[in-house]
Amino acid sequence: MTRHLPSCSLASLATTNRENRLAHETSPYLKQHARNPVDWYPWSEEALERARAEDKPIFLSIGYSSCHWCHVMERESFESEEIAAVMNERFVNIKVDREERPDLDEVYMAATQMLTGQGGWPNSLFLTPDRKPFLAGTYFPPAARHGRPGFADVLVAASDAYRSRRDDVTRMAGEVAAQIARLSEMTLSPRLPTASILNRAFGELAGRFDNQQGGFGGAPKFPHSMDVSFLLRYHRRTGNPEALRMAVLSLDKMARGGIHDHLGGGFHRYAVDAMWMVPHFEKMLYDNALLARVYLEAAQATGRLAVSPSLPEGGAASAIVFRGVARDVFEWVLREMTSPEGGFYSALDADSEGEEGTYYVWTPKEITEVLGSQEAGLFSNVHGVAPGGNFENGRSVLHLEKTTAQIAAELRTDEGELRLRMASARARLLRARERRVRPGRDDKILADCNGLMISALAYGGRVLDETRYVQAAERAARLVLGKMARDGRLLHSYMDGQARHPAYLTDYAFLVAAFLDLYEATFDPAWVSEARALAGKMIDLFGGERAGGFYFTARDHEPLIARTREGNDGALPAGASVAALALPRLAALMGDDSLRDAGGEILRLYRERIERIPSAFGMMLCALDQHLDGVRQIVLAGRRDDPALRPFLQALRDSYEPNTVLALADPGAADAGRLLPLVSGKTPVGGRPAAYVCENGACRAPVLSPGDLLGSETH
Repeated sequence: MTRHLPSCSLASLATTNRENRLAHETSPYLKQHARNPVDWYPWSEEALERARAEDKPIFLSIGYSSCHWCHVMERESFESEEIAAVMNERFVNIKVDREERPDLDEVYMAATQMLTGQGGWPNSLFLTPDRKPFLAGTYFPPAARHGRPGFADVLVAASDAYRSRRDDVTRMAGEVAAQIARLSEMTLSPRLPTASILNRAFGELAGRFDNQQGGFGGAPKFPHSMDVSFLLRYHRRTGNPEALRMAVLSLDKMARGGIHDHLGGGFHRYAVDAMWMVPHFEKMLYDNALLARVYLEAAQATGRLAVSPSLPEGGAASAIVFRGVARDVFEWVLREMTSPEGGFYSALDADSEGEEGTYYVWTPKEITEVLGSQEAGLFSNVHGVAPGGNFENGRSVLHLEKTTAQIAAELRTDEGELRLRMASARARLLRARERRVRPGRDDKILADCNGLMISALAYGGRVLDETRYVQAAERAARLVLGKMARDGRLLHSYMDGQARHPAYLTDYAFLVAAFLDLYEATFDPAWVSEARALAGKMIDLFGGERAGGFYFTARDHEPLIARTREGNDGALPAGASVAALALPRLAALMGDDSLRDAGGEILRLYRERIERIPSAFGMMLCALDQHLDGVRQIVLAGRRDDPALRPFLQALRDSYEPNTVLALADPGAADAGRLLPLVSGKTPVGGRPAAYVCENGACRAPVLSPGDLLGSETH
């Protein structure tokens, strides 16, 4: 079920000097509530024990730092002395940052969806002292309006129900908790899913596809990067031109739409309309990691194609544009989202100066003041800025209604010159924009989201031949290993020098994948060793034992009302899906069939659910595509610094080969064969670098030219 996020912003703190327990937390979201008159607790045994001892229900509020409606509710209700008095008298009040505690968010979002039929943030629940939910909702206004009950009335109703109808409340809470637990009861199928599921998933996506604007469904419209990745794989597998058209049209429309920050790079969370024009302006690290990767995949998939009606600017032109979009994302991350220690921050808020989008939108006058009238006129024409605007108060969200080639033709100007002039204008406007009041930033460093960005940067550094991106990925990986681990175990969140909260499946799975991407970008076998160590921990701590697959929390994690499994994609890909992709890759590098079997076991476990709604499992479908192909191994034999190796690397950069792992047999690396059995015995031929292609347990004869790399005959 897609969760439609409300628009988001940072709240101002209450003016009182009082501080509650949240002042001692590291989470920016929790700290934002530290001066509320509400007697807030973080999720803790202290809070739960008080609820049991005083026989009080729990009010649980789950949100995150850049969530607009979370903070609207704060300003309207949690800063109200009258409402806070009711909360403090009748409830034990707990505030949770969903990004710090995705385990709690997973469980209690499922409860809200069961009780109300919908979900979102803020997630507002009423629990019995044994943590079972009996009433839930999302945003409540302080008093009833627009068909929503008032929060003050909801508080009284929930409290009265708990006091006077205890048996009914206890029964309902028990039923909800039991239903949540049943969601994770799964049976391991004796058979793996088949390719027919990929065909069905494509059909479902095609049925929801917006043929004019790209993407799936109407407003609000989310990027669905994992579905686009699947479409690229499906086109590669079947040659279906419609799959490629759907992927490329979506990426092209997003790149030219207002959801894309045309000055600073990166993408906003989603568009409030169906045309990608007006975004919700929040920027999330994980969205940008996933999007940067899929733009690079699309560049590889289209780069060698000729001009085609299915490609907005033709094959090579689309590839150039898509590579540029990925670069813009990475430059934004390095400029604005990287900590001094090298980790990547979580999010930028949508609001500044109390209004959403203020930092990002422009009037014609503001553009003229920066560029001068002549250049401003050209820029406004290219980026759709007109009197009256397309946003609030006559302001405009920058976008490109047409391709650069189309605009150049209409203006009868050289396309290259137009690109240079626009690049100069954007740089000047970005400098001017940086003098504005900036949106708030959530400075938490999360292991799983950092894993996604490490993967994207490592992959981007390899595809774009950009050393800086690889170095940034390595630096972040070292921070995670050095500062976000304790007693051999990962921790989930890091801020202000403190690492907190036991890690989740997504942390381990995303980092295993990230370290494999780092190996392919650096050929340092130490990253494979790190991936293998993490994979072992993941299997030990999160493995489903007889049922197979993985749970979201470790076996020794704090007991909750249910130990959940995730499989279908949400805002982030499911940890199980990423594990199903990463473990066979690791197996192919290390020759460990048990790792490959563990990946296949995940597909068997989720077979029934994938068959029921295949298009809800974008990343798992990618894993199935990989399983059906098998993981092909390409070993380059030669010294890493040998210039003669570069043509091979360039050929691989330009090729879309998602089910391939790449390794280096460097004659100068004495222990490479010990760490990576795959490279043993593979040497240059006649002193020249060679490439060995292996699949299905057999290797082809080594080839000496990039042109023969993909067409060598089986040895």
